[in-house]
Amino acid sequence: MRHADHPQTRFDDHAAGAPAVAPHALRLAVVTETYPPEVNGVAMTVARLVQGLAGRGHALQLVRPRQHAADHADVPAADGPPGLRQLLLPGLPIPRYPQLKMGLPARRALLSCWTAQRPDLVHLATEGPLGWSALQAARALRLPVTTDFRTNFHAYSRHYGIGWLRAPILAYLRRFHNDAQATMVPTEALRRELVAEGFRDVAVVARGVDAQQFSPAHRSAALRAAWGAGPDTLVVACVGRLAPEKNLGLLLQAFEAMRRQRADSRLLLVGDGPARRELQAQCPQALFAGNRSGADLAAHYASADAFVFPSVTETFGNVTPEAMASGLPVLAYGYAAAARLIRHGENGLLAPLHDAAAFVAQAAQLAADIGHARALGHAARQTALAHQWDAVVGQVEALMRSAIHRAPQVGPGGLQLAAREVR
Repeated sequence: MRHADHPQTRFDDHAAGAPAVAPHALRLAVVTETYPPEVNGVAMTVARLVQGLAGRGHALQLVRPRQHAADHADVPAADGPPGLRQLLLPGLPIPRYPQLKMGLPARRALLSCWTAQRPDLVHLATEGPLGWSALQAARALRLPVTTDFRTNFHAYSRHYGIGWLRAPILAYLRRFHNDAQATMVPTEALRRELVAEGFRDVAVVARGVDAQQFSPAHRSAALRAAWGAGPDTLVVACVGRLAPEKNLGLLLQAFEAMRRQRADSRLLLVGDGPARRELQAQCPQALFAGNRSGADLAAHYASADAFVFPSVTETFGNVTPEAMASGLPVLAYGYAAAARLIRHGENGLLAPLHDAAAFVAQAAQLAADIGHARALGHAARQTALAHQWDAVVGQVEALMRSAIHRAPQVGPGGLQLAAREVR
């Protein structure tokens, strides 16, 4: 750890512009292996959580890998609130995703940091090597811990030819999360699945959506013209990683069914990943927009006419509420965010999970009746307005306070043991 980074780890030494800490505020350490400007759903969600908790007056320390050589703790984090303190640690590029970093174990550095300035709670947003070492440091210091179950690594394994690793990956995840006072998941269905696998203290905390950022108001005729789309052209969007686990072969099948209904339809793919080259070869007429963020991403959503999302490996799928907030009719499988938010035929379309034929048939139906598609999109927007971030952050805060209340109290012996480990 660079010596210059260490002062940035303090919770109580706020920078100019930081909100005042409320009398009952918490000192929270949030550990994540991804954060903006990295582009993915986990980074976005963690940033929203950090912003929301800081906005409630809590003192936040963000622990994450250094993203590039010029990334320093005294430079404000992207999408971070004023006064956010950062502890930047070493990381390595993730295979096949060199733009993302995997955190390295940092138990000793975290023990030193949290012994010098003890947080009230450690929240682990990701389950990689950095998250594991943070869990071990928190346990040594008897700190309360909450976690997020973010990514179906055990489900992804079969898409990369390593299905035999599912059992050990699941065992690791179970051990990781069962060492926490609470594990947060976005849907009741996922909670039931994890409880059946032996996970304990699992609580449902939905994800929110920024319905001001993602809005039909950001529709752009100029952007559509750049895509070669006229006012009546059906632009079918899909946003996310271009990777095997996203089931994008089915997207191409669904789009072909839509083209049979409307021959001038255009397919828009926003995102990047290892499957991009293969997809370009299979569908050269598609629009590949690459990674987009902020207002640019919002304009891409709003300038489309429908959203088709065939993934079967989501823990939630933030793109679903983002598309709904943008006023798009969404077609997805009936699980994760789609099952929670979409009422089939009222504010979107659902296909039974893994029923590819039904998915393709629903896509054709969406393209065949544009008037109904627009009505679904309008209703989707109304649904999204009822699922914004403030209430979600309130749920997280309540769970954190409960975890602190339920955690075993640390005695002098525990602190002395941790202090010896630091030395």
